[in-house]
Amino acid sequence: MVRFGRNLPKTPVLHITPIFFSPIQATFLRPKPSLTTYDSPLIPHKMEPTNYSHTVLRAFVRDIFLKMGCPPADADLSADVLVSADLRGVDSHGVARLNGYVRLMDLNRLNPKPNVQVVYETPGTAVADGDAGLGLVVAPFAMRTAIEKARQVGTGWVAIRNSNHFGIAGYHAMLALPEGMIGFAMTNAGPLVAPTFSKDKLLGTNPIAVAIPAGEEPPFVLDMATTTAAYGKLEILQRKNQPTPTGWVQDATGLPDTDAHAVRKGGALLPLGGDREHGSHKGYGLGAWVDIFSGVLAGANYGPWVPPFATAGFMDSAQKLVGSGTGHFVGAMRVDAFRPAEEFATHMDNWIRTFRKAEPVPGQTAVLVPGDPERLLEAQRRAEGIPLLPAVADGLRQLGERFGVAWPEKS
Repeated sequence: MVRFGRNLPKTPVLHITPIFFSPIQATFLRPKPSLTTYDSPLIPHKMEPTNYSHTVLRAFVRDIFLKMGCPPADADLSADVLVSADLRGVDSHGVARLNGYVRLMDLNRLNPKPNVQVVYETPGTAVADGDAGLGLVVAPFAMRTAIEKARQVGTGWVAIRNSNHFGIAGYHAMLALPEGMIGFAMTNAGPLVAPTFSKDKLLGTNPIAVAIPAGEEPPFVLDMATTTAAYGKLEILQRKNQPTPTGWVQDATGLPDTDAHAVRKGGALLPLGGDREHGSHKGYGLGAWVDIFSGVLAGANYGPWVPPFATAGFMDSAQKLVGSGTGHFVGAMRVDAFRPAEEFATHMDNWIRTFRKAEPVPGQTAVLVPGDPERLLEAQRRAEGIPLLPAVADGLRQLGERFGVAWPEKS
């Protein structure tokens, strides 16, 4: 058994942020001369969030993780992953998720000081055991393992078991970019999703991310759930007492619904596509692929046995598990394992520019490349602050009171 990271460089806190691209953001977060905080359909004008500096939020989140018993390096890294999500506009997976990790600790499902290990490996593959640690920490270390293997043999692939929620897949995939590599990351999640034609919830939102370097252009980074919407989007609508768009959820009888509380009432999220006529069988297939790689291949739980995260507390874990914790799957590929890196970068630039120059349809200003809206929003939020809805700020303030960490009223 090889101690995880013993022969590998320590994973630094990389202040790069994941780029999340979804059909919703592609439609509404398009390039404009001046973006406002309220351009997302998930933040209505009548709600007045308060903006907080990303550095202040990162310090607060880090201090909460420290109070939970995490080592300083792990607390720094975990805070970086969560705040990075907010900077990019993925508010459903940002600091609003901090309560979820505390809830895992309260349920004795989280080890704040895990002994993460590689338990099996070949020159190009490995299996890592996360020791019930924060997925925010386990996944980056697994990614460093994949990167090191790619340096040696061209590609590296790591399956992870016994982990927990790892934040945004894109953050981990992007760790390959500074090395000039292509990065992959995916994870399974607690059962919230009904496969096409099913009433039963058997899959998670199961995101997929790929990060591809370019030359002069910013990298191509796709980070997407395999459902029409992540559960965190429902939580945002719940806080605002708003319905969901059609195609996000079904009720307990299997009929289409627009109730943001549908999952809590026995309903389910729907695979990407919403229904069979709109291609939900494809979203179902993608989610199943992620579940098999992250669960079955890794030795983690899969399907209905994956322990819940966002719904922990009102959805119980399966009584009889089939694996160990939540599973992830990450990978890294050297570009020059396929063609000269400079040649590839030139053609990636050409690919990106070609798609950006495409003529937009009426009513749209530009054709987007995955990551474009998030770069614009990150620039704005670094300058103006990260907007938090009152319910999110109140929840964080209560966490601060519990752990003795001062909540910044203004920043």
